[in-house]
Amino acid sequence: MISLRNATHLLLSATVLLGVAGLSGGCDEKGPAEKAGENIDNAASDAGHQLDKAGDKVSDKIDDATKK
Repeated sequence: MISLRNATHLLLSATVLLGVAGLSGGCDEKGPAEKAGENIDNAASDAGHQLDKAGDKVSDKIDDATKK
């Protein structure tokens, strides 16, 4: 089973790869599709960060509960 942390890292890696692929274009102006793609990338990155924070909190709570 894939852990929450591994899933988060996978999502962030995919986001970075898509971002790098988007930077390789030769056009100076961004079209609506490229802007939408950037917004999706940013949302995915933000979601990944939030999932990572939530995973850390859950892990801390589990650690605290097992110490008692």
